[in-house]
Amino acid sequence: MANLTKTQVLIMAATAGIAVANVYYSQPILQAMATQFHISIEKAGNISVLSQIGYGLGLFLLTPIGDMIERKRLILYLQIGLIISLLLVAFSPGLAFLYVGSLLIGVFSVVAQVILPMAASLVKENRGKIVGQIFTGILVGILVARVYSGFITGILGWQYVYIISALMVLITAILMQRDFPSTQERFSGTYAGLLKSTFAQLGRFPLLRRTALTGMLAFGTLSAFWVSLTFYLSGAPFNYSASSIGLFGLLAAAGALIAPVFGKLADKGSHSRSLLFSTVVTLISILLLKFFPGSIAAIWVTVMLLDIGVQATQVTNIAIIYTLDQKANSRINTVYMTSYFIGGALGSYIAIQLYQAGGWPLSTSFMGALALTAILNVMLTKRLSK
Repeated sequence: MANLTKTQVLIMAATAGIAVANVYYSQPILQAMATQFHISIEKAGNISVLSQIGYGLGLFLLTPIGDMIERKRLILYLQIGLIISLLLVAFSPGLAFLYVGSLLIGVFSVVAQVILPMAASLVKENRGKIVGQIFTGILVGILVARVYSGFITGILGWQYVYIISALMVLITAILMQRDFPSTQERFSGTYAGLLKSTFAQLGRFPLLRRTALTGMLAFGTLSAFWVSLTFYLSGAPFNYSASSIGLFGLLAAAGALIAPVFGKLADKGSHSRSLLFSTVVTLISILLLKFFPGSIAAIWVTVMLLDIGVQATQVTNIAIIYTLDQKANSRINTVYMTSYFIGGALGSYIAIQLYQAGGWPLSTSFMGALALTAILNVMLTKRLSK
């Protein structure tokens, strides 16, 4: 089992953050892209949707391959594909090329989900701490992405968002190939067998099923909150602009800073205690919205506490699943992260329907129900985790 230096962990965190940020670059600059290609904002919105779809496809179809071939080599292939996709978007001659490039950006941005199991397989001690540090890099990448793309577009134009990103991916690709070891045992079957084996991990590990459910509920709560908050703040009595609502996302940086702390707790064997704490914090954040309706201060506190609770749950869950089977880390990660994003998608969709039916009170009740269910699931999971 190899040891990772602080520099190597920093490189992995930066590589993961830079990769995943590409999925979110288009969101604040859709109007500029729509103007460039003379299309409606609705058609421009497909750019962001395609990147999200591509990420889901890459997560399911490509990340399990990390158990079949050397992960460092897979990361290189994905980064090469990502660079080509970024340049395709930057120099797209027409809408079709822009759509294809956006889809492929999502597919190849799953580099981050190969790096996480790679890091877990390369360390014997402090696994939770290191995974937490790399996950912090992912969170920072997501948080900074929208600010970066808006800033670069305002100064140089939207094409340079992708050109500069391609350069950053190239630099991290060179750094990742320098001296990272590979000690993993590999899956020896076919690709079809690998995908079948990915599904089989759910049957192998009851703890994985429980952990995946906790992740689904946590991310569903977070997604439901942000979708509902956008509707809530844009209407009376607040009438906030989209840019003002976006600033609330900066408060979520607290979650990125706290993630390594919960990774350390996981290393000490405090899985159940850490999860119980994080899910309770999530529920408390939602209850603030119920007890203090219409209070901006309550929303500020909720944003911080909710992000801390959900991200702490995520880091602890990842630390747990990487103790199940070192040889199947990528497949296990695929199962968990797929469940996680399904939870987010369902949380957003249901919250929209409930908000339209009953407004803010009904949508916050839904969030509270998700958070409470997560706590109950953690309590049931306690007997499965040591």
